[in-house]
Amino acid sequence: MTTYPDTVSTMELIKELVSIPSPSGNTDKIIEFVEGKLSGFELKMQRNRKGGLLITLPGQDTAQHRMLTAHVDTLGAMVKSITPGGRLKLSMIGGFRWNSVEGEYCEIQTHSGKVYTGTILMHQTSVHVYKNAGDAPRNEDNIEVRIDEKVSNAEDVRNLGIEVGDFVSFDPRVEMTDSGFIKSRHLDDKASVAILIKLIQHICKEKLTLPYTTHFLISNNEEIGYGGNSNITPETVEYLAVDMGALGDGQSSDEYTVSICAKDSSGPYHYGLRKHLIELAKANDVEYKVDIYPYYGSDASAAIRSGHDIVHGLIGPGIESSHAFERTHKSSLFHTEKLLKAYVQSSLTENR
Repeated sequence: MTTYPDTVSTMELIKELVSIPSPSGNTDKIIEFVEGKLSGFELKMQRNRKGGLLITLPGQDTAQHRMLTAHVDTLGAMVKSITPGGRLKLSMIGGFRWNSVEGEYCEIQTHSGKVYTGTILMHQTSVHVYKNAGDAPRNEDNIEVRIDEKVSNAEDVRNLGIEVGDFVSFDPRVEMTDSGFIKSRHLDDKASVAILIKLIQHICKEKLTLPYTTHFLISNNEEIGYGGNSNITPETVEYLAVDMGALGDGQSSDEYTVSICAKDSSGPYHYGLRKHLIELAKANDVEYKVDIYPYYGSDASAAIRSGHDIVHGLIGPGIESSHAFERTHKSSLFHTEKLLKAYVQSSLTENR
């Protein structure tokens, strides 16, 4: 029977990460948290101007580099307007559906940093009042935030310090089950951020010498399309996004294996790197699935679109109900970790 002692600690780290609000555009706190987790090691760390975190580990070959990335930014919203009745209309951050956040608890962070709680609801929620409570469209016209404060009009709300442009984050509702699952919002992509943090810690603790100088980018704008398309050194040959496998009808990925992406909405990923990852998986008893994601893009595809001459790939744990009620299993995290440990110590695709 497989045991997962290291992976349980990864799950605990995921729990910490998802509990820190970090919608795209408001990620300073989560980046500080990641810096803290790595501050005890001899690492070169710096923030880019977009607010992401770049970590560099020297390798034997300094002329050819690798880059791995995962993103800390999540789905969320901004206050779009304040209603005459004292509720908040929202503007989406990232690609989710309104029905996936209906009934969710949330936090509103004001410009001054004060935080208020609330609930995301349909305007026509009460079945005792609204005949069409179940039929009204779930959209930005009908979805609103009920603030947990004594407010009855827009002036009351503004007196709290809440204004248009304030960030709204969703309660992750994170739980770890006895059967090995972790379920939470924002496993995309904080599960993989935790995996990269643990990988960096492992390399440092074991004093591993990497074959190539390797950069780890903790990006913070992936959900809006451009988190990982910069800070790629001219020496970078391979770029691997560590994100997630999307599950559903017609998909081969599951919650128990690492997913290796062959193609997404941006087109095919580098065939040679995909084959290399599959060979590493087979050689290291890593359970994997190859998959195609029709409505998906990653930091690696953003890097390609921005003109970088790199070999690009995408892997990650299988995440059920992505951009909604997410869940994965410790075995999927385990196999993703195992593949990455083998990958960072392997030869470059073009040199094989």
